[in-house]
Amino acid sequence: MQIDLSGKTAVISGSTSGIGLAIATGIAMSGADTVINGRNQRTVDEALDTIRGHAGGATVRGVVADLGTLIGCEALKKAVPDADIVVNNLGVYGPSDIFATGDDEWERYFQVNVMSGVRMTRAYLRGMMERRWGRVVFVSSESALNIPVNMLAYGFTKTAQLSIARGVAKYAAASGVTVNAVLPGPTLTDGVRDMLKETAQKEHKPIEQAADEFVVAHRATSIIRRAATPEEVANMVVYICSPQASATTGAALRVDGGVVDTIA
Repeated sequence: MQIDLSGKTAVISGSTSGIGLAIATGIAMSGADTVINGRNQRTVDEALDTIRGHAGGATVRGVVADLGTLIGCEALKKAVPDADIVVNNLGVYGPSDIFATGDDEWERYFQVNVMSGVRMTRAYLRGMMERRWGRVVFVSSESALNIPVNMLAYGFTKTAQLSIARGVAKYAAASGVTVNAVLPGPTLTDGVRDMLKETAQKEHKPIEQAADEFVVAHRATSIIRRAATPEEVANMVVYICSPQASATTGAALRVDGGVVDTIA
């Protein structure tokens, strides 16, 4: 299958590292004019260098903006007036049970993980529908279905993304615009590497081994019995953004290694 996104403009939020960077790289390699986003000029510049190293000749640029705020979303929209593909990848996570999470923290999770995607979708959906082609993807998580008790606010926002993606897909019915959610499972991102670094050093083992052991211990239903790579998640997103995926919309597509223990 040859995925060709030439002539399309793609915006990927939170794309300076991890899954977002892998998605941006895959989309750029498929020929789209690719816009990455982060809050820091240095990390944006480093990500641009990484993408150009993998996708020589790709048209890629960065916009520095905090998309967890209305002002940041408006700044990105001003910098990129139209887009054919929007990948709502921006998100924060961390330990937070019901007693450990204050109101301000609930609000932060909501604004960054949920409202950033709402605002970015609202900014570009109308133009997509008018042009009769578009792709919107929400990067959710298996935690949307397997709500983690020690990451409650995060799990809540990931479930919310599924509802929003389904509702927007129905709103855009018969328009040529598809809207989907992708649910990664445990993935060896930079954040996970940092989380496991101390354990790996203490036990004198590679980060990859520590990650796989973490999956086995804490996600016992995993079928692949290891952490996924950001590129494995990105492959699904790139496909969903392609013309070949034109009949897939309103879906919650799992790239979770089988962690969610259900056949439906």
